[in-house]
Amino acid sequence: MRADIQQVKQRFGIIGNSPGLNRAIDVALQVAPTDLSVLITGESGVGKETFPQIIHQNSQRKHGQYIAVNCGAIPEGTIDSELFGHEKGSFTGALADRKGYFEVADGGTIFLDEVGELPTPTQARLLRVLESGEFIKVGSSKVQKTNVRIVAATNVNLTRAVAEGKFREDLYYRLSTVPIQVPPLRDRSEDIVLLFRKFASDCAEKYRMPPIRLEEDARQLLVSYRWPGNVRELKNVTERISVIEEKREITADILRQYLPNLDTARYPVLVKPENEQKVFSSEREILYQVLFDMKKDVNELKKLVHDIMGGNVPVPTVDEGAPAYVTQPIHPEVVHSMRPPLQEPVDVEEETLSLEEVEKEMIRKALEKHNGRRKNAAADLKISERTLYRKIKEYNLE
Repeated sequence: MRADIQQVKQRFGIIGNSPGLNRAIDVALQVAPTDLSVLITGESGVGKETFPQIIHQNSQRKHGQYIAVNCGAIPEGTIDSELFGHEKGSFTGALADRKGYFEVADGGTIFLDEVGELPTPTQARLLRVLESGEFIKVGSSKVQKTNVRIVAATNVNLTRAVAEGKFREDLYYRLSTVPIQVPPLRDRSEDIVLLFRKFASDCAEKYRMPPIRLEEDARQLLVSYRWPGNVRELKNVTERISVIEEKREITADILRQYLPNLDTARYPVLVKPENEQKVFSSEREILYQVLFDMKKDVNELKKLVHDIMGGNVPVPTVDEGAPAYVTQPIHPEVVHSMRPPLQEPVDVEEETLSLEEVEKEMIRKALEKHNGRRKNAAADLKISERTLYRKIKEYNLE
């Protein structure tokens, strides 16, 4: 391991020696002296917030301002004011001029955490800062300049967000000039026990108690758990055990009580495909679906009756000496006597009901209910009068 990586770990309290972690630190150190934008990705709880500080403290801007902004925690209506500032009177409550983060951090670094949560208009403003270093305060027409290094982080799949139209493609490529991927804890199995010891030691020192220690079976269980909450979850579990358990030697049975969903944590979640999910956009569609289901049930009932009349299926009968509701097949002669006079085979034709037929029938009944008053019928159908006129003409209901 390079000496500078080890120094960074000691300075920022980073525990672990996994190749993925070392690679992320190495990239951060190499990109720090430049002004390139950096996008840090990784699951929630992996420690992404440490890397912007590494970049800032090892850059030429280390004596400038460092501001961390949680984009997901700022309401959409005020985030432009927070980032770019506003003029007095530009909106209700703007009692004075206010400097935004990009003006305050001029010459320094801004860390935009959860950048995937930015509203679309704010994304356009941020893109302008990245391209030209220019921004405009809310309520102002004056263009201002800023010299800010932007480091962003997200646990959202931005490529998917771009494909879904939720994140600007041009902004994504400007932010991710240098990407840094922070590995999840399950890919750093060799670091899990080291982190547990560090958290246990810190907790013992803080609360003045002996540190907890893991038995071998507990150590194996700790490493095999997937840690969906990553380092943050491991720290919480360690502190909880340290405070609650009186025994300082932790066995697998004790540890298992603090690991939620242990039996299902190793298996993927079964998600129903989106194309199989029925989504209704209006009450009318729900009503149509109910009618279709009822029609289907009626057709199935007709088939069942036809099969019973043909003696193909057993029906419930009561026989002497037998308990009530015992299912027995009907004797062929009985079936013959039950048949209608016409002995020719009867084909049961399944009735179909189209959406247009249901809609036409609903409109007809609504007009009859309100004696032809189209305004009332439209209100009853939850549609506009204009739509009702068009449907009446379409279905020849005049």
